[in-house]
Amino acid sequence: MSEIENICKNAKKASYELLTLGTNEKNEILLRMAYALEKNADAIILSNALDMKNGKEKGLSEGLLDRLLLTKERIKKIADAMREVALLPDPIGETVSGFVRPNGLEITEKRVPMGVIGVIYEARPNVTADIASLCLKTSNAVVLKGGSDAINSNRSIVDAFRAVISDMGHDPNFVTLIGETERSATEEFMHQDRFVDLLIPRGGAGLIRSVKENSTIPCIETGTGNCHIFVDESADLEKALPIIENAKTQRIGVCNAMESLVVHEKIKDTLLPRLIERLKGYDISYHADEASIGAFKGEGVLPATEDDFSKEYLALELSIKTVSSLEEAIEHINTYSTHHSDAIITEDYENARVFLQKVDSACVYVNASTRFTDGGEFGFGAEVGISTQKLHARGPMGLKALTTTKYTILGNGQVRP
Repeated sequence: MSEIENICKNAKKASYELLTLGTNEKNEILLRMAYALEKNADAIILSNALDMKNGKEKGLSEGLLDRLLLTKERIKKIADAMREVALLPDPIGETVSGFVRPNGLEITEKRVPMGVIGVIYEARPNVTADIASLCLKTSNAVVLKGGSDAINSNRSIVDAFRAVISDMGHDPNFVTLIGETERSATEEFMHQDRFVDLLIPRGGAGLIRSVKENSTIPCIETGTGNCHIFVDESADLEKALPIIENAKTQRIGVCNAMESLVVHEKIKDTLLPRLIERLKGYDISYHADEASIGAFKGEGVLPATEDDFSKEYLALELSIKTVSSLEEAIEHINTYSTHHSDAIITEDYENARVFLQKVDSACVYVNASTRFTDGGEFGFGAEVGISTQKLHARGPMGLKALTTTKYTILGNGQVRP
């Protein structure tokens, strides 16, 4: 048996112990794990510094380095998110439905864990803690396969968690990290359907495509984020400008950052010069269509290509499209969006209603930044990922997205005629 197969087998065994833990016991583990994260912050930051050094030498982009970076402030936020998860209602055991058949059978549908959840992700060590806490709260064992860029950070975090679980007398394989970083290890992991019940890829388009095409484990697609904001002709520009600035610049390396701006032709000559002036300190590269390009007076702008409209930049770059109607805006978004998060800025109630109804994305906003697509911001404490598919779970995946249901049937000697 290979090392990866053995890890997954041990996680399966641990998942059965997790089924025996009550909510209070799970919450106590979570709170101690959060404390251990802060207690070991210095050691974790030292490990992270090695990852940051390696990342800079490898030429990682500014956005990816920002995702990778851990500070004491960020570690505290991660620990606080774990504490929030501990405070949330436990979905396990919740009755979804119940009924009695004419023959007297009592049938109840209850929420139960998936069992073992595998997660493949890239250079985001905060994901390690988010996923571990959500899985433990939902009585799922988890096998983590982080990318090589964050391997030292991930090891430090998982070692701290496993020490807590072991010290409390439980199986440390509630949370496991695959330490091998070779591509072959990822490929082997994707074929552990004997022990792993659900696989979630969280990362770039290449990773997600590889998992979809190669995994024998059922998987949930967590999508890349080519997020749009459409500024309608009725928009209040005093709302629009700060929303656009926030969505594009607050954190450039995240999947809910705006990558494409769609503007109604009736306001482009008013909006775009003001936007350029507002964002000039960020040194943004603009990729504008022919109708929009004149507003830039030749400075910092390139003609937009088909690829620009569908690209997740994760950088200080922005595509701009001018449209003549709400319908054209919706068609453009549905064509080029990754169906993650898209927004309209409008003062027209009917336009807002139509946009909400027709834009086919996991999260659709009116007059707010796309940066709110986040498990913490939605009150979920954290998230495993943001699902852009339509089966089982969609949008930020919190606790309930990590559960399934089973039916319990109580009889009194019934036999089927």
